Amino acid sequence: MAFLKGKKKDIKTIAVLTSGGDAPGMNAAVRAVVRTAIVNGLKVKGIRRGYSGLLEEDFIDMDARSVSDIIQKGGTMLYTARCPEMLHADGVEKAAYICRKHGIDGLVVIGGDGSYRGAQKLSEHGVNVVGVPGTIDLDIASSDYTIGFDTALNTAMDAIDRVRDSSTSHERCSIIEVMGRKAGHIALWCGIANGAEEILVPERYDYEEQDVIDRVNTRKKLGKKLHIIINAEGIGDSNGMAKRIEAATGLETRATIIGYIQRGGSPTCRDRVFASAMGAKAVDILVSGGANRVVCFRDGKFMDIDINEALLMQKDLDQSLWEISRKLCR
Repeated sequence: MAFLKGKKKDIKTIAVLTSGGDAPGMNAAVRAVVRTAIVNGLKVKGIRRGYSGLLEEDFIDMDARSVSDIIQKGGTMLYTARCPEMLHADGVEKAAYICRKHGIDGLVVIGGDGSYRGAQKLSEHGVNVVGVPGTIDLDIASSDYTIGFDTALNTAMDAIDRVRDSSTSHERCSIIEVMGRKAGHIALWCGIANGAEEILVPERYDYEEQDVIDRVNTRKKLGKKLHIIINAEGIGDSNGMAKRIEAATGLETRATIIGYIQRGGSPTCRDRVFASAMGAKAVDILVSGGANRVVCFRDGKFMDIDINEALLMQKDLDQSLWEISRKLCR
């Protein structure tokens, strides 16, 4: 079966899936995909549980009513799952065959870097894909913004404020671990927003824990009674770090791991609007004959680039924000 050949008349059916870690705003993106497709006279299939559901042919027909009352909900109505099979050629070939079998002329993949890599492999097998950046970690290099980041930030910021209140009452040092295995964007932003004394991120931390201890001791000697250390998940060992800091400084030190509450909750206005714009953009790309692209937000504009180009890009922390944090952490 032939896929898109750059003409609108070739498109009859598209499918949408959410893959990898869930992110607040994914539902808004799914809603935008479905409703924009319907406006363009297309049929839409929802694929449940990401690539795993694709391999199991777990499809549902979607219409405007099926995405009613979901824009304000966290998580993803299509569910999500990891799919090891997509790491192997046989799994990718099977997935491409299933797309052809069900007459899918274009596939919208909402997820993070791993989801993009699955989409890239499908594109090599003739499936026309468009990726939409959905991850709380802000770690997709091709886009300045990813769906879910703002909601996760606000959730973490509120939790850290609450821990600060208790830490102030007890005059203690608190290590607060936020999500981010390979990327420290959440830790950096929360560190600035919450007025932390230390921000530990994978991109910058040298694992010289004694330096952290020395700075805590210096502040203690200057009369500081509250110490907030934001620790990214990728560094981890927050409980062990708390024990070592307490032993070395004499300050009561506790670790708080915020965990998966950062993934949940009603998405913020920013996430709802960005997800809606990105989901609609994905369909517009397919309708206009584009394929094997990823939606991105760059330099204040929604745009798209080739998926292969996107996956070659690398992303670092915002250096200007990092430098600001160094001046403010005292």
